[in-house]
Amino acid sequence: MNLGTPAILFSAIALIMLAYTNRFFVLAKLIRDIHSDRGNRPDLQVKQIPNLRRRLSLIKTMQALGVIAFILCTLSMQLIYMDHADVGAQVFMLAVFTLMGSLVISLWEVMISTKALDIVLADRENEG
Repeated sequence: MNLGTPAILFSAIALIMLAYTNRFFVLAKLIRDIHSDRGNRPDLQVKQIPNLRRRLSLIKTMQALGVIAFILCTLSMQLIYMDHADVGAQVFMLAVFTLMGSLVISLWEVMISTKALDIVLADRENEG
């Protein structure tokens, strides 16, 4: 293993963190919109609150795991540079597993997000 191996993850982690941040901003806007539009369809909004809370928590966790993966990747490169390749490889594997955990939580958040959209679609069908 050389310095280039953990460096490969840098761009992937950066792109994933950007995607996570975008998801957070979209969710924050949705929550603010619901707050400012309290009088319009409160029953539908109340149904969405548990999903929004869970999604916020999941996004926070996946961002934290992404940052930890980034830190572990950096530490791995530092250890390899300091001629501790065996420890660096172990830290790199930990970074990979941490990133995988982040991605699994991301998938979970997407599943919850689609449930929220189903609530809105079901409500729309009931109107018509």
